[in-house]
Amino acid sequence: EKVEYRVWNPFRSKIAAAILGGVDNIWITPGAKASCIDSTAPPEAVFAREVKKLQQEQFKPAEQLTLEPYERDHAVVVGSYRAPKKEKK
Repeated sequence: EKVEYRVWNPFRSKIAAAILGGVDNIWITPGAKASCIDSTAPPEAVFAREVKKLQQEQFKPAEQLTLEPYERDHAVVVGSYRAPKKEKK
């Protein structure tokens, strides 16, 4: 059985920065990673472009926030991927 250890320093961990930044609902599984996109474009334009790409892949964003003051020009997007449809009551 593999044991995974994480450093929960928000200045070193994007996931820790997101939690301390106020993400309401986050599911963390072993091996979860954050993706970084290298860009010279303004951060807000990059965030919007990447959210649009995620939506095209059936990802439904629920919340988005920047990782300030822990990470400059970084954001987190939390949502669901191909979420099951809710049953009508």
